[in-house]
Amino acid sequence: MLKGSDGRRRVVMAADRAAHRAGLRVGMPLTKAQALVEDLIVHDADVDGDSQALDRLAGWALQTYSPVVAADPPNGLILDITGAAHLHGGEAALLDALIRKLSEKEIEACAAIADTWGAAHALARFVARPITMVPPGDSARAVRNLPAAALRLPMNLVESLSVLGFDTIGELLAQPRAPLVHRFGRELGRRLDQISGHLAEPIDPVELPDVAEVKRVFFEPIGAPETLARYTAKLTVQLCDALEARGEGARQLDLHFIRVDGRIEAVRVGMAQPVRDPTRLTRLLCDRIETVDPGFGIERMRLIATQAEPWVHTQITTQDNNAPDLAGLIDTLSNRIGAERIYRLAAVESDVPERSVKRTSPLAVIPLGWPLHWPRPIRLFRRPEPVLPLAELPDHPPRVLTWRGTRHRVVAADGPERIFGEWWKQDGETWAVRDYFRVELDTGERLWLFRSGDGEDSATGSHQWFLHGMFA
Repeated sequence: MLKGSDGRRRVVMAADRAAHRAGLRVGMPLTKAQALVEDLIVHDADVDGDSQALDRLAGWALQTYSPVVAADPPNGLILDITGAAHLHGGEAALLDALIRKLSEKEIEACAAIADTWGAAHALARFVARPITMVPPGDSARAVRNLPAAALRLPMNLVESLSVLGFDTIGELLAQPRAPLVHRFGRELGRRLDQISGHLAEPIDPVELPDVAEVKRVFFEPIGAPETLARYTAKLTVQLCDALEARGEGARQLDLHFIRVDGRIEAVRVGMAQPVRDPTRLTRLLCDRIETVDPGFGIERMRLIATQAEPWVHTQITTQDNNAPDLAGLIDTLSNRIGAERIYRLAAVESDVPERSVKRTSPLAVIPLGWPLHWPRPIRLFRRPEPVLPLAELPDHPPRVLTWRGTRHRVVAADGPERIFGEWWKQDGETWAVRDYFRVELDTGERLWLFRSGDGEDSATGSHQWFLHGMFA
């Protein structure tokens, strides 16, 4: 357990699982904790060290997941994923990836998505196991049954509310606001308005050290899309000049539009390789400007190269080079539909079909070519689908098969191609066998079927038939 100070009181700052099972809670007076647990091991909390570590973690999250990230002390991060979730496959996929990456860093975390900072803060700490997603407009209902401590109030104020019978957020929201504020102060009213979305809570994002960035402050707020695009182009030229002076190219850009109410509207674009071409970067950024809500006006703009790499100069020759430059197309598609959906397939040295392919970067150089001694389908199913065949065992293809509830007649077939299991990877594949057949149906479809097992020995497989792929 870690102890620290809350004003003049010594309180519990952090506790492990064993301490929680013993009844200890963060914010509990130290004397009470020591009374509950005999021989309690207590260490001083390193508040400054924790704060620095939280800022570093916020910087990592900013580079990886969202253009607007701030530390939410003492143990949280707040991310504004508006306009960034699609780059990671959606909100649920982004949260899953975030929790998984933190787990790889040996950090146990819970996460929540809600309309407001206050609601997300409360749900992540009191509900998420490990993920909670609240539909838009439903945050106030989702937090009604949470304890008053979820409002980010001082502990002494929470205790005072409890004495008067206010234990949940819903009970406080149901009360007239004026008597509450008069009795407990403006802080309570402010937190209630923030968690319900009636009061904006701007995020002051963490700043990355030693990155190229440019800013623009306006004498009068702007809001027209063409005006935003014009100043985006000017900032992009300035940033490219800064990148050139540093000998770098941008791999990821964040464009912040700071509104007059303090809210930040952010645009994030990524590139498949380092870029510092103003025209190309301006086009990518302006494609996303339509998602920006200027509100009552934009008073500042900020363009940051959150990811940059050394610029590698290439020799230009007079010889004709007919190889197309796909980098621009890949960047455009990645920023529209998500980078994880744009990839190349590379061959892997494996006879097992589902292990013979892997995803690589769309611009990666693939050294290993595809084997040509056996034809392979252009579409390989993620999971083989069962089929019911009428076949002559053990070495003949089926004459009739039922797939997805429809009966088909086989008019031509070729095979078998026998593939053995990789016994050096899994013990269960020591005797495993698959016999693959190429068959053509009476409807014209050409399928890739296999029988699990050699048709005789049950140790080699179940002898069931599966559809694994389709030819053109």
